[in-house]
Amino acid sequence: MNLDTDVLVVGGGPVGLALAGDLGWRGRHVLLVEQSDGAIFQPKMDLVGIRTMEFCRRWGLVEAVEKTPYDRDYPQDNIYLTSLDGYELGRQPMPSMREDVPPPESPQKRERCPQNMFDPVLRAFAQSQPGVRLHYRNELVSFVKDAEGITSTIRDLDLHRTFTVRSRYLVGADGAHSTVRNALGIEMRGKGILTYTTNAIFRCADFNERHDKRPGYRYMFVGPDGVWATIVAINGKDLWRMSIIGGMEKRALDEEELTQIAYRLMGKPFPLEMVSILPWARAELVADHYGTGRVLICGDACHRTSPTGGLGMNTGIGDAVDLSWKLDALLGGWGGERLIDSYTAERKPVAHRITTFSTGNLLIMKGARSGPEIYEDSDTGKAARIRVGQALGDGLKREWLSLNMHLGNRYLESPTVVHDPEENLEAAKAEQEDAIHYRPSSRPGARAPHAWLKDGRSTLDLFGRGFVLLDFRGNSEWTGLQRACADAGVPLEIVPIADPQIAALYERAFVLVRPDGHVAWRCDALPTDPAALISTVCGKH
Repeated sequence: MNLDTDVLVVGGGPVGLALAGDLGWRGRHVLLVEQSDGAIFQPKMDLVGIRTMEFCRRWGLVEAVEKTPYDRDYPQDNIYLTSLDGYELGRQPMPSMREDVPPPESPQKRERCPQNMFDPVLRAFAQSQPGVRLHYRNELVSFVKDAEGITSTIRDLDLHRTFTVRSRYLVGADGAHSTVRNALGIEMRGKGILTYTTNAIFRCADFNERHDKRPGYRYMFVGPDGVWATIVAINGKDLWRMSIIGGMEKRALDEEELTQIAYRLMGKPFPLEMVSILPWARAELVADHYGTGRVLICGDACHRTSPTGGLGMNTGIGDAVDLSWKLDALLGGWGGERLIDSYTAERKPVAHRITTFSTGNLLIMKGARSGPEIYEDSDTGKAARIRVGQALGDGLKREWLSLNMHLGNRYLESPTVVHDPEENLEAAKAEQEDAIHYRPSSRPGARAPHAWLKDGRSTLDLFGRGFVLLDFRGNSEWTGLQRACADAGVPLEIVPIADPQIAALYERAFVLVRPDGHVAWRCDALPTDPAALISTVCGKH
């Protein structure tokens, strides 16, 4: 059997499914192969970040996410304590999903939707696209590149046979131990292994009735050496994920050991059913580059990060959205080869940003040290608990309130973004260090800001298919730009907006926005050489 497709995607996790779905949404033919059957026995993520939800809005998936089985009334507080029958050191109150509302900067809000619920939403989206085929229990064996494309050998694990796939592009969204990345010889660099951690999913329907603490999403257990374990509400009902943070010693905790740890965290034995156990290595690593030519990588294949921040999967979805429109442009003939270079140039700094941030959160958790007095019913013990609780409360606000980490990623080193000539890009890089305070801006490379239009749509609803020129001046002399796009085959829509508040938010008379919703160029005058501008932003120059 020989198959042909535009893009072969290796890996059927959330990033691979998002990439396949978005390419299909753009009318491309995609074959996705995934070596597992797609079932999730250990949800690796449970936060769908606000930027990812904006993409879900684009794809028409918001309602599907909101209807997943997570209890939308369950409180989302982060609580730090010695044990569930011990001392509560503090908490960060957070609203339930039903109570939460979008911030002014977005039409969406983050959602609690673990991977075992989110993957089926993305899978249904991908399957709904006419050009997308999903092949589970299929694995990549090898691939050979040539000038026109890639020939890949795929093994069907159920039928015990191989077949070939001919594609114009191949993307490895195949996880931390990526076969595609290894075949390309791409190295990963960074701090490496941070801890050897063990996750255990257990079932206990009356978990919160067995202790005296107000319920929350994440219980963070603090000992003399800082936070050493967590329990999070997987579905807001009866499933819980216990994580033993661990250290540099690689240990294999068995079911009995993990059960005893659960008893210690509760403060007493209680009935639980151990559902699954997963030992894993927490790491900080970023790939040297994200591929070249016709073979690329995406998601965890590009970056490994501590989950202390909820940014791993969400960053991978951002990779997929960035890469998808560029592959569409290349397949459509209106994109140039510099788009491939821009993929690494844009997304690698984001990976460095999120991995460093996430490791910093882990260090705050582990650095909240006291000594054994934290358990004592004494003035010394009380003072230690106040100090540690304050340190965690102050230090982890950057994780809990990290809007700028999700919305503030800006492409400052891209060869396909035309920056304002007067801007100091080094100063702009320094702004990336702020995790909390997102400042909407139409500066080139930034996410185009959200504002509500008079017809009830968000400005974000204008973006996705092709380039969009926002005209805040009401100028009718667009013909040069239109002609340049028509000559190059570039999809362009011109949207006049006669709203002074939105014009002030966007700061320039003309703002050109890419299909991924990032600003490509802005100015108070139309370009004097529109063909050169289009050539640059489409990667041909």
